[in-house]
Amino acid sequence: MEIEHVALYVQDLEAARAFFVRYLGAVSNEGYHNPKTDFRSYFLTFEGGARLEIMHRPQLEGGNPAIPRLGYAHIAFRLGSRERVDTLTRRLQADGYELLSGPRVTGDGYYESCIAGVEGNLIELTA
Repeated sequence: MEIEHVALYVQDLEAARAFFVRYLGAVSNEGYHNPKTDFRSYFLTFEGGARLEIMHRPQLEGGNPAIPRLGYAHIAFRLGSRERVDTLTRRLQADGYELLSGPRVTGDGYYESCIAGVEGNLIELTA
């Protein structure tokens, strides 16, 4: 068994799509729109085959995804080396994204950083 995809609601669908394409190398489909409900989505495919569906529905209210709560906590991307973690972390910081932790070796042995990415959603970068 494998996870087919994970889905994330966002306020600004185009900005979220651009973030994942620009920084994490996602390849996007052309998108989907249901004119009855005004639901819109993109499927983003990452190196290795993992997929993320980003979705928008106008009637949803936003929250602050950076505040710990029950449910999904973050999305982690394995970059393959400490150097790539350091480089992408610096790039994201330079572009105005908040560094929440790292880069560092965690207690369970991961080399990682954590960024508040698009709309404050937590993005973990690991070696």
